[in-house]
Amino acid sequence: MSKSGVTPWWKALRIRPEILNASGSIADVQMSLYHAVYGTGEQRPQYADAAYYGEITHPTGTLTDLLAQIAIRLGGGSDYTKSPNALLRLDQGMGGGKSHACIGAYHLASDPVQLAKTDIGKSIFQQAENILGRALPKNLNNPHVVVLPCDNMTPGVTTDEHDGPAAKNLYERFLWRLFQGDFSRYDAYRKHFSNLAKISEAITSLGRPVLIIVDEIMNYFGNGLDGVADETLSAQDQAFMRALLDAVTKTPHTAMLAVMIASDKDSLSLEPAGTRRRADLEQLLDRNGKRVGVHENEDFAAILRRRIFTKSPKPEVMDATVRDYKEAMENGQWKTKVFDQLHAPWTANFADEVARTYPFHPQLMHMAEHEWANRAGFQKVRSTIRVFAATVYALQQRGKEGKWAPHLIGLGDLPLSNTQVREAIIGSGLISDTKTQNNYRSLAQNDIVGVNDTSGTARLMDTARATDSKALWHHSNPRAAERAATAVFLTSIVSGRSQGRRGATDAEVKAATAVADPAYMYADADAVISELTDPETGLVSIEVTPGQKGQPIRYFLSTEQTLLMLQRAMRDTITDAERDAAIADFAERLTDTGPFDRKQFVRASKDGQSAREVLAGAGIDDARVSRLVVLDPAQFTLRNGADRETREAIKSAVGLGADRLPTRWASSVVFVVANTQQRHAARRVATHYLAAERVLGVPETQYDADIRSKATAERNDAKRSLEDHIKRAFQHVLFLAQPDDDAPRVVDEVTFGDKNETALFGTTVWKALVEKERAFDQGTFTAKTLLHNLRESDYGRPLDELRDSFWNTPRLPLLHGGQDDLRQALFDAVRLGLLRIVNSEDEEVAVTGVSEINLSSQRLRLGKPLPATDEDAPSHEDNTSPEPESSPGGESTTEQDQEASDTEEPNAPQEKQLAFSVIQSMLNNTGNADALSQLFRELYQLVDNDDVSFLQGNVQIVVKAHAAEALAERVRELGSSVQVRDL
Repeated sequence: MSKSGVTPWWKALRIRPEILNASGSIADVQMSLYHAVYGTGEQRPQYADAAYYGEITHPTGTLTDLLAQIAIRLGGGSDYTKSPNALLRLDQGMGGGKSHACIGAYHLASDPVQLAKTDIGKSIFQQAENILGRALPKNLNNPHVVVLPCDNMTPGVTTDEHDGPAAKNLYERFLWRLFQGDFSRYDAYRKHFSNLAKISEAITSLGRPVLIIVDEIMNYFGNGLDGVADETLSAQDQAFMRALLDAVTKTPHTAMLAVMIASDKDSLSLEPAGTRRRADLEQLLDRNGKRVGVHENEDFAAILRRRIFTKSPKPEVMDATVRDYKEAMENGQWKTKVFDQLHAPWTANFADEVARTYPFHPQLMHMAEHEWANRAGFQKVRSTIRVFAATVYALQQRGKEGKWAPHLIGLGDLPLSNTQVREAIIGSGLISDTKTQNNYRSLAQNDIVGVNDTSGTARLMDTARATDSKALWHHSNPRAAERAATAVFLTSIVSGRSQGRRGATDAEVKAATAVADPAYMYADADAVISELTDPETGLVSIEVTPGQKGQPIRYFLSTEQTLLMLQRAMRDTITDAERDAAIADFAERLTDTGPFDRKQFVRASKDGQSAREVLAGAGIDDARVSRLVVLDPAQFTLRNGADRETREAIKSAVGLGADRLPTRWASSVVFVVANTQQRHAARRVATHYLAAERVLGVPETQYDADIRSKATAERNDAKRSLEDHIKRAFQHVLFLAQPDDDAPRVVDEVTFGDKNETALFGTTVWKALVEKERAFDQGTFTAKTLLHNLRESDYGRPLDELRDSFWNTPRLPLLHGGQDDLRQALFDAVRLGLLRIVNSEDEEVAVTGVSEINLSSQRLRLGKPLPATDEDAPSHEDNTSPEPESSPGGESTTEQDQEASDTEEPNAPQEKQLAFSVIQSMLNNTGNADALSQLFRELYQLVDNDDVSFLQGNVQIVVKAHAAEALAERVRELGSSVQVRDL
């Protein structure tokens, strides 16, 4: 923004109140002759008043000349022939100002005195005086106006108010209007629908000038007549119109203004009969009349200013604005590499052009006048007014709110974030088909600026630059990227520019970003365009044509969107919350319970709760249930130096630490946590998946079967990839552990390093717990295993307390089959005589089946087995025993066993349990080494002699590096896992 104190246009000009009241929309920009003449109440528009019409109408040369010719025919007296053409035809396409001219002609004839007070009226009467050599009478000799608004007339369907009670054909409707309801005069002429002389006589009989306005002839004579399927009516109406077109040329003081769009400009599709009628009328109009225009393209600026603002700007405001801009335009590289390269007439006559186009930049007006206006579908004045009125209103609101707005509204300043502006451009006729319109609508919102003015690739570039202290020019040009992208957008929607080229040149785009601030230099504009064209982070739809053989670089926004372009566009719409929610949803769905009783997914807080607070309210502490608890990676991760809060929260959740939570069943919960670095990878893939999912919902995909098929395949691939990354991310398992009764309770951890393993699968986690002796594998919890895990204090305990200990005592591993495993082990132990089930009086309770062991009982308790009696000794009557085998030393095994038994005490237990810990340093200590070797030799001998029925242990040993792998291989051969790490 300029620092020179130039008054901005939104303060120098006042927008018309009807535009302000409609928030930038002009409801009556598409004028209606019918409503101007016949409208009442709310249906009567403001322009039905001659004074208001004159207020909003700029006296262009062509419109002034057209209405002056009619004025002379009506009020010129004996000199009426100085306007030689009684029949004037408007054949412009839609939006060319035909209705505006017809309404002007109506006001000229019906209220000439009022119209003469306005600028357009003064110009008309002055032009007529110049032709006649004298002034016209102020009332034009009181002419009468007959209006046939064919776009609001249905063949064969009449209204008494306008057509009289008896009218059937168009001629009779004409007569009723001509004679203003005088039935006797109407009845005298009603039979002469095809009689040229009688029609002329009827007109002359009024004794006053007559203006006949027939609007949109082909709306009636085209498919309208075909629709009634009345050959008589069609023939009468065609005959009348032929006669009328001849009669007006032979009747003094009569003028006719006929609107019939040229066939090459009319999109109306006709039946064969309608086509024949058109050709017939076209021939008569060409023979008897003259084609006239309403506006020239160069009139756009003045028309817009008159239509949008209440008054013209002051010259000093425009002069100051010109000085500001010219200072930048004539400076160094801006001059040589930008404005001199445009080769546009407005650059050489900038001051004059600004005076003509203000507050619009001459670059924008040049495109509207010379490129938009030449498009077949563009509705010229109507479309331009809609676009520019909405733009002016939106930018004025920004200026009034203290936000940035340009001092001249240029090619890049049409705010595409404003729905009215965007839709006015897309619906202006510049874009021919609906599919392309939808594509450009999507492109504008995704690549340039979203409807909320905070999204869109270009807009985000500008907002990011706001935090860059190096961009000294940001405050004077805070929308540089958006302006450049908008300029490319507006040049891209106009297909076939000069010499068939597409899009904008490098100089055009840079000129569109220019501001009157020397801090914004040519190099800055170059950097902005480099950002926009960056293949990774720039506009997804932009195509860059390198300059060759003296031709400039060109930029074009393509609607032939590739799947990659659509996905990149959609990625910008994915929020962090949506991304993390998708990961959470997938993780929860992918989690498999396995041997665990229950799985639970704990979502991250949306209300700013701490990790501990989230776990406290998650309902994790559940009685007698093994739980696999998966924590949302949006809030819980491990490693990468940012996991303290997660670890402290889990520690609290299992009842450890100063800030511990109340818990009873902490030993049966296992937490599954994602890796921080792997979460980053999963987030990237989640964004890609969500983008691929959204691509399937955009119009470009829905209407294109090929893109839809590819997008579906891409979405499916992205889904599989996301699932793999999420599985890989969940590497960590944390749980409460206590190796023995004397050791403290701690949070232990397992990390899966293999990419094919995931902590989301309960079976995988369970196996890891088995290796850590925190769980039993399937089928391994036997009666002997039960005894091994019992303590002396367990005898005499009620069964319900014993049962609960397997879920709330961390030294006891989790049971694969839960209570069923415990019940079966107890039954087997009782059956084998290893345990007893007793009541509170220590009386044995008979147990004949597994189902009889009530683990919920407080009365039943665990008892030790009774000492063996002689009756329990084995019988020796069976003499069929095999011969004794010889031992490696020569003695028979039977003899050895006999010797051993001789030394045993009567009723001695058959097995004993040993539990010991070994922590020894072998460094420089030969005695320790020898003792440990002897210990392992004894252990080997016991295993080799089959004297060991159960072995459970966890060995941590530090060995020489060269011996580690061989030892690890032996462990793997046992089917156990081993962890080896460097020291």
